[in-house]
Amino acid sequence: INAGLAGGTDMCWNRTGVRIPPVNNPARLFEALFVESSKAERDLERKRLGHRGSVLDALRESAKSLHGDLNNADRDKLDQYLTSVRDVERRLQMSEAWLDKPKPKPGIDPIADEERMHIEEMPLFFDLLTLALQTDSTRVATFEIPMGFTTSDLDNVTSGYHGLSHHSKGENKLEQLRVVEDYIFTQVNRLFDGLQEAKIFNDTLVVMGSGMSDGSKHSNKNLPVLLAGGGLKHQGHVVCPADKHKRVPLSNLWLSSLQWFGVERDTFGKSSGTFSQMDFS
Repeated sequence: INAGLAGGTDMCWNRTGVRIPPVNNPARLFEALFVESSKAERDLERKRLGHRGSVLDALRESAKSLHGDLNNADRDKLDQYLTSVRDVERRLQMSEAWLDKPKPKPGIDPIADEERMHIEEMPLFFDLLTLALQTDSTRVATFEIPMGFTTSDLDNVTSGYHGLSHHSKGENKLEQLRVVEDYIFTQVNRLFDGLQEAKIFNDTLVVMGSGMSDGSKHSNKNLPVLLAGGGLKHQGHVVCPADKHKRVPLSNLWLSSLQWFGVERDTFGKSSGTFSQMDFS
């Protein structure tokens, strides 16, 4: 699941670099997860998937006919293309298999499709993501709190989140930023409480972070990252590295997270190894 408040940027892409747009309406997410489609809707979706499958068949046969006329470099590119086609075919097969599977019962009332403030949407999204994990509707979920996060509905906050992040250490902006981030972490704690109540907290690795450590400077050094759950041996605040003249790539943490999840990889991005500062076993 890729979700987020409206006004965000891009967090998810597929392996071919195509953007995966987020769901930014909690009512739409509830419907996708828990509301059964009608037979007519399922038949229409099955027809759509069948059409896409036919297009992929034609593309694959057309590509194969070119194989003998290409040099080695172009053959490699064609093989990569065919691999992507096979990946799409597998996803289509999975989508069709899911069409007739009954959706889980959420145990909560349906969410009305109505306009809401961001501060009303965030707890709804976190509750839905918890339910999605609890019902095994997904194994992976992302959620973005954008710089366009509407903060004017919070008490004593008069500036936007983006503007407050460029605080230049001005006390008035910092005080408002504290109010905003106190609200955000109250909601994150709500997520943790929900995962614990669902008895899946120790089986769920939660990573929260930002692309900047200091919005005023647009700095991405010494990024703050919150790691929770996963049954890990947490150590509180870990400085990475202790020697300020060295740097630990964030990709090391992503690599260890992937391995924790069962993905067999030796590298990720610009990783220099696994995240040795913590025990992920």
